[in-house]
Amino acid sequence: MEYLNQTTVSHFFLEGLMYTAEHPGLFFLLFLLIYSITVTGNLLILFTVGSDPHLRSPMYHFLGHLSFLDACLSTVTVPKVMAGLLTLDGKVISFQGCAIQLYCFHFLASTECFLYTVMAYDRYLAICQPLHYPVAMNRRVCAGMAGSTWAIGAVHSAIHTSLTFLLSYCGPHHIAYFFCDIPPVLKLACADTTINELVMLANIGVVAAGCLILIIISYVFIVAAVLRIRSAEGRQRAFSTCTAHLTVVLLYYMPPVCIYLQPSSPGAGAGAPAVFYTIVTPMLNPFIYTLRNKEVKRALRRLVCSSPESPAGSPAP
Repeated sequence: MEYLNQTTVSHFFLEGLMYTAEHPGLFFLLFLLIYSITVTGNLLILFTVGSDPHLRSPMYHFLGHLSFLDACLSTVTVPKVMAGLLTLDGKVISFQGCAIQLYCFHFLASTECFLYTVMAYDRYLAICQPLHYPVAMNRRVCAGMAGSTWAIGAVHSAIHTSLTFLLSYCGPHHIAYFFCDIPPVLKLACADTTINELVMLANIGVVAAGCLILIIISYVFIVAAVLRIRSAEGRQRAFSTCTAHLTVVLLYYMPPVCIYLQPSSPGAGAGAPAVFYTIVTPMLNPFIYTLRNKEVKRALRRLVCSSPESPAGSPAP
């Protein structure tokens, strides 16, 4: 492996997304709209969860973390894409800036992956073990699990960033992608990247597959427990708290499978799946959770109207 002090590249050139160069002004306005909706929606959910006394259950605590992650994840990629649509200089990113963007992206994305798993476990406890839920998911445990997802995500990202940028980069500097990610950056390395690709596949594959398996197991038990509920209203209420989480999990997991399990695939075309979980999914999450959750809708109403309103029932488990 060749090390960083042999690198002669001082900057990279992000080629951006396919087809956006034909109508840069139109796509700039589109991404500006998406980014504005994403940040506003997620920060609104974060503020609502943090300020409303009716939303104090662990589910809403984790939802607040998810909203903050989505706002940050979008901020890591979208502004740079927009800058590249305005000028050619906007497509240029320094070597250090590329490393920072890659670290922040994988830090936030892996943290979100772990958080989805914790949220599934929270739903499992709430529905399958309701009597033990207040003790098993008390405030201390809840804060510890949320903090652990951030800590593990930071370590996970540090490993991949270090392995990627310890390689030597001495020639080509055009990244066939819209942000600095591991597969397109590795293609520019002036060294053998076999070990890096194996570590990426093993590490990201094990983490993603492990989290997904745990989520599936949790929902197998959840579905079995819900089907034992006698009242149709009770079943509908239990399912309504889970469908939003399942929807965002599917939106989040499918695109990375297409990207990281094929590290040698063409870069420009691989940008399309990444748009969904880096740009589209963070925008959709606030709508998915608010449209499927009566408590959040009531809280938003109270926030907008600035008048106290008693909830029509206790928060769903």
